[in-house]
Amino acid sequence: MFWKRTSTGVRNSTGKAQNTPITLEVLLERVDNMEDAEIIEHQTPNVSTIILVYIRTLIDSARLNESVIQPLRSCSNENHFECISASKITEILTVEEAEKQLMLGSILIFDTDENEWCSVNLKDPSGRGIETSETETILYGAKDSFTENIEQNIALIRRRLPITTLKTEKFTVGSLTETNVVLMYIEGITNTNFITIAREKIKNVNYDQILDSSQLAAFMEDHTHTVFPQFQQTDRPDVCAFALGVGKLTILVDNTPFALNAPITFFHLFQSPEDYINRWIVASFLRIIRYLSFMLSLLMVPIYVALTTHHYQMIPLQILFVLVDTRSQLPLSPFWESLIMLVTIEIIKEASLRMPTKSGQTLGVIGGIVVGQAAVEAGFASQVLIVLVGISAIASFLVPNYLMSKANTLIQFILLILASFLGVMGIFMGILLLFVHMNALTSLKQPYLVPVTPFYGKDWLDLFIRGPLQWMKTRPEALHPLQKWRYSRRR
Repeated sequence: MFWKRTSTGVRNSTGKAQNTPITLEVLLERVDNMEDAEIIEHQTPNVSTIILVYIRTLIDSARLNESVIQPLRSCSNENHFECISASKITEILTVEEAEKQLMLGSILIFDTDENEWCSVNLKDPSGRGIETSETETILYGAKDSFTENIEQNIALIRRRLPITTLKTEKFTVGSLTETNVVLMYIEGITNTNFITIAREKIKNVNYDQILDSSQLAAFMEDHTHTVFPQFQQTDRPDVCAFALGVGKLTILVDNTPFALNAPITFFHLFQSPEDYINRWIVASFLRIIRYLSFMLSLLMVPIYVALTTHHYQMIPLQILFVLVDTRSQLPLSPFWESLIMLVTIEIIKEASLRMPTKSGQTLGVIGGIVVGQAAVEAGFASQVLIVLVGISAIASFLVPNYLMSKANTLIQFILLILASFLGVMGIFMGILLLFVHMNALTSLKQPYLVPVTPFYGKDWLDLFIRGPLQWMKTRPEALHPLQKWRYSRRR
């Protein structure tokens, strides 16, 4: 026979019983071996004892002295909590509630005469100031970017959207980190299906540590085994405000400066905030350049390998003479030659990102020149390949989204392998499989290649080109917004 041990409360993920009545002895046991935990005893003018418990590294010491300690020293009321000059005082009944408030930057106050506990939020607001975005730099437009303070990030968006219909819903994820997550949307514009799906995905996150928005996105994505991002990560408040205005959702995660916008499509990853600042003709030209650069970065080196390995008869005679002359002394095949150079370029790119800013720029330029010249002189790579790899590397930087640029690199390697075995036919097969794969992807259950498939003709005005703002009278049909028209008054 098996006996089940009974417990007075439900146990949480750390194994501690919940709803335990609070006592000073139990609370002191919880903060044992915490060097930054402070327990202070104060005597009031009416000879009452007040005990303060707080985490020194989490609170604002100046506010503690001004709002709590000084008022208590001069307090002669029977109810000492009334003397505290704080906007919000919360009554504490359980140890679990006290522990949570303590770790959120609150101070616990124990009135020994009344045997009552309360908490006052004195969280230290200090942190990194608002700075210019380093990942999405633009010449014109707003220069502020998100910080690690989620309350400050919400304020940056609300400054741009000062409307009461901008709603925020707060969640807590991570059994160890207890990270605050805020879901933002505009009521009356954002489709309710998106809100429901996002809300359920956040609630279903079951993991102990959520330290960054990218980790949250990994649990919310519809498809895990793909190189394409299904959430747009950005640290720009203006990008989030624009996304909210067209009917998307924004998800903010505490302690990280990057927000998530959804649902997105493949084409959203090629849009830049500067597209809506430049003249529409210039913006359209730059957007087309991005798409062409993306295709060049994918295809230039694989086409070189395919032609020199399987289809040299397709090369014009004058160019063929140059290729024969440059490759006559090379010991490696075109595939291995290209693979080594592409891997080398990726090593230089990653090294320049990890180095300090000024050193990284020098490493990227000098490293590329020195390695390329040395490879040619040593006979490991042809001059033609060095030119193609350089153009391909530069073209990959035109993709505004960093995650998409990394996906670009992996796709390039796959096409390179197919080109080495099957030639041009392998490249066509790879591109076809790529489109089939993207067509199967979704973001918050919305197709990834919309408005191409499914087809929404009006949305093409802001797809490969950026049409005049006066012509974009409606929000994107693919997002199924509740409010279609962008004009407050129909003419």
